[in-house]
Amino acid sequence: MKPQHFPRLLLIASLMVLTFSSGHAQTQELAPVQTIAALDVPRYQGTWYEIAKFPNWFQKKCVANTKAVYSLKPDSTIQVLNSCTLENKQVSTAEGNARQIGAADSPKLKVRFAPAWLSFLPFVWGDYWVIDLDPSYQVAAVSDPQREYLWVLSRTPQLDQKVYEALLIRLKQQQFDIQKLELTSQSADTKRQAN
Repeated sequence: MKPQHFPRLLLIASLMVLTFSSGHAQTQELAPVQTIAALDVPRYQGTWYEIAKFPNWFQKKCVANTKAVYSLKPDSTIQVLNSCTLENKQVSTAEGNARQIGAADSPKLKVRFAPAWLSFLPFVWGDYWVIDLDPSYQVAAVSDPQREYLWVLSRTPQLDQKVYEALLIRLKQQQFDIQKLELTSQSADTKRQAN
């Protein structure tokens, strides 16, 4: 190596260390994600409509009418049935299973959409943390410990703008990048089904 290249390499290495350190420091500055105090699963079951979400790879093909239906199973786990409308107007569905982590009123759940025979593998289970829920169980926000995912859910296909904006303020206080949220289209057909 020529001696004149050494200062340039040192500068590049220093910049890489600074970039990593500043990114690492920013990550450490985030407070831990806070869940709600307790979750009453029987009250939480039923249909929830997606109002907004952080974009993610597994919902990439969904263009409208995304919803989830939760129902208690005899073994105290929760059946999860997700559905959405695709660009070709077909309805796509995915059936999964959820279980609470910890106490019977824990707001922290693990969700699996992989086949049951793979349930022994830890990586097939994703975090599902209820981080915001109104007292009447009509509006919820769900995320994970890393803030990688975020969903705003409602019992109705449309959410009052003031309620939504108040929720956004609370999510911002939890250090979520609310600019990343994309609204979900819920069609008139979905409104009729909800009535």
